[in-house]
Amino acid sequence: MARGARGGRPAGPRPRIQLVAALVGLVFLVVGALGFVPGVTTDYDQLAGATHHSGAKLFGVFQISILHNSVHLLFGLLGLAMARTIGAARLYLAGGGAAYLALWLYGFAIHQDGAANFLPVNDNDNWLHLGLGFGMLTAGLLLSNQYGTGGRLDTPVDRP
Repeated sequence: MARGARGGRPAGPRPRIQLVAALVGLVFLVVGALGFVPGVTTDYDQLAGATHHSGAKLFGVFQISILHNSVHLLFGLLGLAMARTIGAARLYLAGGGAAYLALWLYGFAIHQDGAANFLPVNDNDNWLHLGLGFGMLTAGLLLSNQYGTGGRLDTPVDRP
């Protein structure tokens, strides 16, 4: 059986959980970058640092700020880095999903015109965070055991 360049798991396609983590990371990088593009971001001249007073909206729908875009960029880089191993990819997807569900709850708990809305988020962001949270958490939990390792993420299993 051919081994990878580092002598690790067998050469071949990467496990789906790693591909999904890399794809999610790439999407976050693109979204973070698009937040700094006038035209894609409406009211770009109102883009603020870290406040609910930022009037800029990605695609005219999602309220963003420089902090919000920066978090997307960092989360995207983290996803690409963590997609390198099965365990880290699982942590990125499941942990990131849990974090987005917490952010969804936070978004509904705060007053959107208050100082606590420093990211900032609006109703559209909140619903997107709910979807991202469930989607990432589900992917992290369901795809992590795709080769029947019984939960052990360090044991390669021969595939047909």
